[in-house]
Amino acid sequence: MYARRRRNYFAMMGCCIALFVLAWGVVRLWSVPVAVGMCVVAMVIPPVAAMVANRRGPEDRWWDDPSGDPQSDEWWDELDGKKRPR
Repeated sequence: MYARRRRNYFAMMGCCIALFVLAWGVVRLWSVPVAVGMCVVAMVIPPVAAMVANRRGPEDRWWDDPSGDPQSDEWWDELDGKKRPR
């Protein structure tokens, strides 16, 4: 899942850079308002890309990470059925 999120992030950021370059390198010669609109769209992409890259998927087992407190971890493992009670 990490590779897929990373690939999506880089694809979105590549689109962002391409929009900026095309807007001010090519499109502005014909229409400045369209170039500005392309830059506005490109401005929205980086925060969305960051949310996509940092989103946890349903198969990410973040709740399995140990908390650092052995008593608490043992209690949660018992509740999850990972260990048998003594």
